[in-house]
Amino acid sequence: MLNGLGSRRVGPARGVAAALALAVVVGACAPEISARGNEPTRERLSQIQAGEQSRAEVAALLGTPSTTATFDDETWYYISAQTQQFAIYEREELERRVIAISFGDDGRVSDVRELTLDDGREVEVVDRETPTLGNELSVLEQLLGNLGRFEGGEGGLNQTIDGL
Repeated sequence: MLNGLGSRRVGPARGVAAALALAVVVGACAPEISARGNEPTRERLSQIQAGEQSRAEVAALLGTPSTTATFDDETWYYISAQTQQFAIYEREELERRVIAISFGDDGRVSDVRELTLDDGREVEVVDRETPTLGNELSVLEQLLGNLGRFEGGEGGLNQTIDGL
């Protein structure tokens, strides 16, 4: 069917299909926001006071920590982060929160600190590789290199089962 200008008229089905395709394409480009870690609520965190709670009470109130201090068990860390990834781009960290709870010699809370993304430091990753001696074999060379190396005898492939 032609309109007054001599071109074909687009039917409503094509318009709906085009709108649906556009919605799928735009929806696929929406950022994906993810929350990770153990983030204690402000209400529960306000209940933790220096000198008041023991380790067991803190664990009952906040749950087990994400990690503890490297060389001793005197500091517990509750770590949480919110990240965003847009389409195929690299994931970006929007927010980070680290709650550090230190315990004294008596086993009670001695200090509570909160660290954010602004308190963090960039760590430069070294991409050097340690050289290793010997041949570097491909996967195919490793698979084919073992053909014919099997022998009969104890534990070998040619072992027979007595009585059969």
